[in-house]
Amino acid sequence: MANTTQAIESLAAEIGENVYIDIAKWHLYLNDAHLHTVVAEQLYPMLEDGKFDADKVGQVLQGIQVKLGGGKREVPLADLIPMQCQVQLMDVLEEFQRKM
Repeated sequence: MANTTQAIESLAAEIGENVYIDIAKWHLYLNDAHLHTVVAEQLYPMLEDGKFDADKVGQVLQGIQVKLGGGKREVPLADLIPMQCQVQLMDVLEEFQRKM
């Protein structure tokens, strides 16, 4: 269990440093937005199984709701991450899986 927790924390760190959301042309990295851990927790099982692709990752990102305006509105994380960052996320996941 400790190894899994460490792996998820390591994955979260990689995601948090490399992937950002774009709000009014401001780049807020997922670690600063405190979203990196929830993303890693949901994607890690796919990496363990070796069953992940852009569509499945996109579905996970669609399912993570980000509260805006003090909770007045919720938006899927997928809608806030620019396409180039979604590609970067896939690169991070592929590299992480190679190291597993």
